[in-house]
Formats: sequence, structure tokens, C-alpha cells
Amino acid sequence: MTLDKILAISKKPGLYRLINPSRGGYIVESILGKKKFYAKADSNLSLLSEISIYTLSGEVPLLDVFFKIFDKEKGEKTSISSNSKKDELEAYFFSVLPDFDEERVYSSDIKKILNWYNILLNDNFNFKSEKASK
Repeated sequence: MTLDKILAISKKPGLYRLINPSRGGYIVESILGKKKFYAKADSNLSLLSEISIYTLSGEVPLLDVFFKIFDKEKGEKTSISSNSKKDELEAYFFSVLPDFDEERVYSSDIKKILNWYNILLNDNFNFKSEKASK
């Protein structure tokens, strides 16, 4: 599974696999609950492969950020909880992406990224093969 088949849906927690496009929307499956459902095309769907993180020098693809977290954590879950305080989240993220733009990347964004990384890791997402293919 690659990031171009994994979705985030606005106002819904977790991540979703894109199963099939259908008329006016998509059939998706929750990675956590394995439940399938129909998501309308206007549901504010975001493919993870199309998300970038703002830095002071431009934008960095989310996949690159995941690689940096994977390397920092040596393939394990994040050493910080997504429920940590704002300062702790930002300090952790600076250790991963030192030039991230703190005015445009909010602590809620960092929480999502850490949650998504851990969800993908729990789902046996192969970061090494994804990195090799890029």
C-alpha cells in the first residue's frame, strides 16, 4: 500500500484506504476499524501523498516527514504522545524537521502527523520500500 491510496477525511479521525472510486465519491476502508463505507467526493478528502508541510524554505512532502520520524524512532512508534503539550510537540517536530514554519504548522497539525505515522506503523506500512520507490 502506498500513500497515494491512503486518505484523511476532514472531521473523521484516523486514516482510510481508498478501495474504489464510484459515482460521486469513493468506497473507503478505515485502517483502524476495517469498516468500509461510502465517502462523498465533497467530503474534503485528502490523499496523504498530496500533503506537504510548510518549512521556512518551501514545502516538504508528508512522506519525507514520515521518513524522518521513522529514522529518528528507528522504526518504532513515536517517543512522544500526540496528547503532549504544545511546546513538547513543537520541540519534537523541530528535532524531526528543524526548519518547519511554526507560524503555519500548528500543534494540531503535528498531532495529526504523529497519529498518522503511528497508525501506518501499526498497519505494517513499509516505510523502507516506500522510501526506495521515491
